[in-house]
Amino acid sequence: MEVVLADTLLSRCGDRAALLRALSAPLSAERAEALRLLLQRLAASGPAAAGEAEALRRAAWEVALERCRPLLRGGEGAAAGSAERLRAARAARGALRYCVQLCGAPLAARLARDALGELAAGGGAAAQEAAVEALVAAAPRLEEPELLSRCAAAALALVREEGEGEAAAALVAGRLLPALGANGAALPRVWEGLLGSGGAARAGRALLALSALADALLPRGPAAPGLDARLCPRFWRLVQDGLTERDGLCRKRARYLLKRALDLSGGQRAELRCAPDGGHEPSLFWWSAEKNEQLLQFWETYILIMETLEGNQIHVIKPVLPKLNSLYELAISGDKVCYWTTNGCPLRKFPVQQQDKCELCRLLRPVKHFSSQSAVSFHGHTWMGIQKDARSINRSLSSFGNEVTEVFGYLSHSSSRRRKSFLLKFIQKMTSRHWCAVPILFLSMALASIPACKVLGAEGLHALRDVLQCTMITHQILLRGAAQCYLLQTTMHLTDVEKVSFSEVSSFLLSLRPEESLRRDTLLWTELCSWLQVNDRCFRKSVTSDFGCQETSSLCQYVRSLVGEYLKAPASERENCFMPDWFEAKLVSTMILLAADVEQMKNKCSGKSNIEWIELETFLNPLLDVLMKLGSNAYIPTLKTDKSLQLLLKLLQTRWLKCSNAQDDEVLFFIWKSLVTPVESILEFLLRRLITNELSTVGDLDRCDLYLALIPEIMNLCLKVNLKKMSSIKNFLSSLISASIRNLQERSSEKELKLKEQIRKVASMASLAAVCEIMDGELQVHLESLPSVDALKKFISFSQFNEVLKKPSYIEEKNSLCEEKTSQGWGKIVARYVRDQWICLRFVLNSFATLAQGCEETSVMSLSMAERSKEIIQSALEALSILPSDQVSPVFDCMRVLVPKLLDSSEALCIEAFDLAWKIISSLSNTQLIFWANLKAFVQFIFDTEVLAVAASAKGQAYTKIKEIIFKLIDLSTTKTGVFNLVLSHCCQSWIFPTVDERSALTNAFLNAGNYSELITEACVFGTVFRKDQRHIQDVHAFIENLGEKCAANVVTESTNRDDHFVRICAVKFLCLLDGTNILHKRFMEDIFIKLLDKDELVSRSRTRYYANSLQHRIKNRVWQTLLVLLPKLNQNFLSGTLDRVFQAGFSNNQASVKYFIEWIVILTLHKYPQFLDKFWDCFCYDEDKLKKSICTFLSVLAHFDIILQNTPEKKPALKKALIVVLQWCFSHNFSVRLYALIALKKIWAMCRMLHVEEFEALTPVIESSLQQVENMHGTGNARRNWQRIQDHFFFATFHPVEDYSLETIFYIIPRLSELAEDEWISLSRFGRFTDIPLPAAFQWCHSRTELRELKPSDWAQQDMGSHLAEADSQTEWTDVQKKIIPWKNSTPSLDLEMAFQDRAAKLGKSNSRLIVVASLIDKPTNLGGLCRTSEIFGASALVVGSLHYVQDKQFQHLSVSAEQWLPLVEVKPSQLVDYLQQKKTEGYTIIGVEQTAKSFDLTEYCFPEKSLLLLGNEHEGIPANLIHHLDVCVEIPQQGIIRSLNVHVSGALLIWEYTRQQVIKQKQQQ
Repeated sequence: MEVVLADTLLSRCGDRAALLRALSAPLSAERAEALRLLLQRLAASGPAAAGEAEALRRAAWEVALERCRPLLRGGEGAAAGSAERLRAARAARGALRYCVQLCGAPLAARLARDALGELAAGGGAAAQEAAVEALVAAAPRLEEPELLSRCAAAALALVREEGEGEAAAALVAGRLLPALGANGAALPRVWEGLLGSGGAARAGRALLALSALADALLPRGPAAPGLDARLCPRFWRLVQDGLTERDGLCRKRARYLLKRALDLSGGQRAELRCAPDGGHEPSLFWWSAEKNEQLLQFWETYILIMETLEGNQIHVIKPVLPKLNSLYELAISGDKVCYWTTNGCPLRKFPVQQQDKCELCRLLRPVKHFSSQSAVSFHGHTWMGIQKDARSINRSLSSFGNEVTEVFGYLSHSSSRRRKSFLLKFIQKMTSRHWCAVPILFLSMALASIPACKVLGAEGLHALRDVLQCTMITHQILLRGAAQCYLLQTTMHLTDVEKVSFSEVSSFLLSLRPEESLRRDTLLWTELCSWLQVNDRCFRKSVTSDFGCQETSSLCQYVRSLVGEYLKAPASERENCFMPDWFEAKLVSTMILLAADVEQMKNKCSGKSNIEWIELETFLNPLLDVLMKLGSNAYIPTLKTDKSLQLLLKLLQTRWLKCSNAQDDEVLFFIWKSLVTPVESILEFLLRRLITNELSTVGDLDRCDLYLALIPEIMNLCLKVNLKKMSSIKNFLSSLISASIRNLQERSSEKELKLKEQIRKVASMASLAAVCEIMDGELQVHLESLPSVDALKKFISFSQFNEVLKKPSYIEEKNSLCEEKTSQGWGKIVARYVRDQWICLRFVLNSFATLAQGCEETSVMSLSMAERSKEIIQSALEALSILPSDQVSPVFDCMRVLVPKLLDSSEALCIEAFDLAWKIISSLSNTQLIFWANLKAFVQFIFDTEVLAVAASAKGQAYTKIKEIIFKLIDLSTTKTGVFNLVLSHCCQSWIFPTVDERSALTNAFLNAGNYSELITEACVFGTVFRKDQRHIQDVHAFIENLGEKCAANVVTESTNRDDHFVRICAVKFLCLLDGTNILHKRFMEDIFIKLLDKDELVSRSRTRYYANSLQHRIKNRVWQTLLVLLPKLNQNFLSGTLDRVFQAGFSNNQASVKYFIEWIVILTLHKYPQFLDKFWDCFCYDEDKLKKSICTFLSVLAHFDIILQNTPEKKPALKKALIVVLQWCFSHNFSVRLYALIALKKIWAMCRMLHVEEFEALTPVIESSLQQVENMHGTGNARRNWQRIQDHFFFATFHPVEDYSLETIFYIIPRLSELAEDEWISLSRFGRFTDIPLPAAFQWCHSRTELRELKPSDWAQQDMGSHLAEADSQTEWTDVQKKIIPWKNSTPSLDLEMAFQDRAAKLGKSNSRLIVVASLIDKPTNLGGLCRTSEIFGASALVVGSLHYVQDKQFQHLSVSAEQWLPLVEVKPSQLVDYLQQKKTEGYTIIGVEQTAKSFDLTEYCFPEKSLLLLGNEHEGIPANLIHHLDVCVEIPQQGIIRSLNVHVSGALLIWEYTRQQVIKQKQQQ
């Protein structure tokens, strides 16, 4: 309408120049808009007469310089209000542009010079903006080369990093650069300045500028002569860098430029190739008309992956990942499609924090196609970052391991140089970060899978050793050990032995922990020996080595020199106070054993039967020489004695190979026979050192530990090799005990304590503690007969506990250095001294029922046993408060013995002990290394059979406290996997397998099970749902355990049984061991059955409806699984009273798996006790409201009526009743009920036919015709499909309630077939791996039938067939991926947008607001239909769409509900949006984008102008990069949840409503 009025005014006006001057003085906002419109129509009207044209040019010159320019600078005529000023300034911009069109190059040159001068002079942001706007108006008409160069330089200066910031750069990109791009003479200058030989702008700013110039650089028509961005390597390098930028907007701009170039190339079917940057670099981009379709397919796949990964949501990303295979196949077929494309660009920006990281193994297939540099860059930065944070594995772990392994398998196809370079850099990258357990394991496994090749030298070996150190960070011992095993295999497969020496190999081997990976009784050790044997003569000779003898192997020569060097010690080191590091002893012992095993392997290969062990004897002789002299030569250097004893201990701690007899391990047995010779000399040396004053410094306590650690090992050695030596050991122990007691009883007469006296006492107490631990252990040595043992018991019985050693007042100067550097402070020494006292007391308490049994009367003995026990408990509480947390276990052991004796008389004291013990354990829950040992001692204390029995008999506060601790432990187990496992395993073993083999002990032990039945009840339903990270670790544990002996870690590490499933497995195995004929067992099982039913009812009451796999579903499922296990052990009388509760559970609203178990229990009960059928029939007599949701459960029971009646002699009455019941439900209104009734009717009627029941003859025609009609249903509707599905359902077709009764069916097959979450499936192998509670040999209910075991969920589960097959894309590989519409395809020439809008609005005559909603980028009819409806409801002035054809779409019409008939719709294609937005800006509209950016406004804080244009982005891509800098403001919707974005219709609706709400408030305020 405005255009019509303007044209009418101009046609009626005689002097148009006067009209322009009249409108421009003064120039208000309204006048500026009118002036802009008149100038626009004058510029569009074509040339006028010569005289009039000159007058118009002069008027336009005056308007431009005297009115528009001052207005833009904020001078004359500017309105007072900011909104009015903005409105006037926007109109002035448009007017200035049309003035230049009327006046031509002279005015453009004048404006350019003035503006450039203003930019050079500075003057603030407002002046800068005014100058830029002047240049925008002038740029298209500039002709002077000098001015063009200056304008281009000024524009680039503002865009570059050294410009005036983001606002200036956005202004130039949005306004000035497109204007310069439209000037053919200016474009080359801008291009050269942007990407020429000079300094280029940083990637973000450069991409901003290139996006603004996209229409000029990558035109939809013919390209400008001599200028094609596609041929510039720097352009492609910039785009490549932009795709991997951290900033999302920068990545979007790079994708936009890439798509523009691709669309142009594909449309032209061009023949071009971008020249490489360097002489040896491949071409970054090329196109061929011959391969046009292949290239389009490749790039479409690539862009789809890039845009989908940008979405950062796993449900969108997962369908795209398989497409990477086709991407790489295209990339490597024939000519490389694009070198940098396969170089990791789409992968470096993969959203590593929220995705399923294990899916990324698919990304790694093309390793063989990368250059070493690019591959390391990709893997080093991308894959490692991803794998480091792996949290969950949705696919099977074996598949994941195979995928990662396959990656490195490709390396075998690469050249040796490239393979070596890649692997070395990759391993070095692995050491640059800390790893969690799972990724380092699978990376190690993948490296070990690489075929043997010589690629790693000394540098690579050092890098692998550093990776080994990374594995030590994790506390997952099994995974840590497995990673070490695979890294050792990697070393053997990839090391070039000619470039490494034995010393370097041995140093690497020392990084492996024998208690976790490399041990002699493993296949890995054998593999290592074989590798050393094969490569014996190939290792690089060390500079200092002299391996000249050809008869002796290089390994033996190295070990011989290693032992000799190890035992060398200068005489000056005799008084060294520091213990040598254990590093060397471990190294020497490992290499001795390896060399000996290698020699034995050689001898066996050569066929030798009698092995002389010459080499092994040579290794041991230097050690034996030192050991033989220890007892007689007091002048051997201390360092030498320390080293020899360290090596001795390491050799004695060696495990023998897996043999029927230890003597069959010939190597180790020879070592034992050799080391038993100097036993007397060693014992004499140890005794002298321990009982005299030779241990006098704090540093000597480390030596004391070494000496005491040797004693049990020497005893073991004598027991295995030479029992005659035991007399020497007994004499040694007697002397040690007597001397230690004397040392402890001595009292110094001096006032000031000396250090050496205190150290001697510490060593003496440690010696007694070591002896007590030996006698408490399982060594088959009877030491109790030693006279000194009685003295020891008497001494301990009457000692004062928690006796501490006062710190010496001074320390001798000669030892000051040692004391300063020692790691032990005096507090630690005192704590050790106190702990050793409690170790001795534990031995005494375990030996005697009373503390002074067999001792003579003394004053102390006048105290009663209870009083003495009370004193010790009080001392124990004091010890718990002063001892470090890692040293309290002996105190727990002592309290375990004493607490039962005091629970009756001193219950409060015992409760205090319980509380303090729990406080210590709970404080250690985050300390992995010491938590489990202390928890075990705590459990043995609290859950000791006597403690539980005495507390339960009194039913006092102690009983309540223990139950409170039970629930605290269960609660702790929900956050720390394995706590409940330890508690339950201990209790179940002690209750059903008591250590004392007496009938009374067995009875009392199982009474505890009944008194603390809550423990079993909670165990039966234990299991967590949401701890995915810990479940992930458990899954990987299971994966490693399934490897068996193939992974040495399984042999070496001790199973911890910390899997959550082991809790339920332990409880189920415990219940399986119970005997229904035992009255105690019977009562216990009945109690558990009742409590589980109570728990099921509690869950049902708490939430009547619950979702599949929710916590409620899982608990109910576990309840009924356990009830099913107990069912066969329950008698008729008990079931008679509880069966009604089972039936009532069937009336509840249950998930499928729970229904199956309830139905199964009902069937088995009725099968065993048919007399309960009357109760079952009563279930069908309830009113319809109660039955309508649960009747299918009871009809499913009738579908197995043949099994129910197996034990019924008279079947006809039951069949008659069943037939009557079923027939009435065959006429139910509910289709599902009719289906279940028909399946039951089919079964029952078949039984009637077999029995030839005459009473039913009258019903035969009706029933058979009904069943026949059901079977022969015509058509393909849901009725026929559902009837077929229910017949094929496993519960009716395959499942046999009696024959399939087994643990496998209950805990694995039914959960699997009922689509319960996979972490609820407990396989039979898990029952087998949990060995703490063995099943009886006669237990038969393990395996289910093969027919049921082989079923898959897809065999019966309802499958929703695709409803959009007719709309499927011809390329089936994309059916699961949402494809994007490239917005500039299929564009049409520009229309008169203004007239199209005015015409549409005028026809409908409805425009209630000044809001325009632009939805041209949205391509889904449903979203457009919803937006149309929302826009019409809230009175938007127009909805702009990409095509009016959407209006005819049925989905659009379904959502819009005729709103398109009442709302102006305007068609603006995506390619026309830039011009449309610019036009609306000149009309005073504020362009508002719905986009999350760094400077976006919160929707709740933004005030909408009256003239607002709302631009909505594409469903997947958002607002394209070339439009973002045209926005005046970005608004984002505040979010509180996890999902990153709303649906575009919802986002638009929120902003439309907020605009409407603000306008309504303004209108009310104005009224």
